[in-house]
Amino acid sequence: MRKEKGFTLIEVLVVVAIIGILAAIAIPQYSAYRTNALNTAAYSDLRNAMTAEEAYYASNQEFFALTVVASASGAQNGTY
Repeated sequence: MRKEKGFTLIEVLVVVAIIGILAAIAIPQYSAYRTNALNTAAYSDLRNAMTAEEAYYASNQEFFALTVVASASGAQNGTY
């Protein structure tokens, strides 16, 4: 009598269940990690914009963003 080699149905189900449990743990962790990375990138971009704004102010004695917003809205002298 020849012995068949392979996995039983129970063994395959156990492996699939373990993979499912690991995925259920890993996916929310990855999502939280990705959100944290995007927030950190946004804070970095804001810091870079602040530095650029301060450099512009040092050169021109006016803030670039306020000048653009004020001229676009029709306000004068930076008042709204």
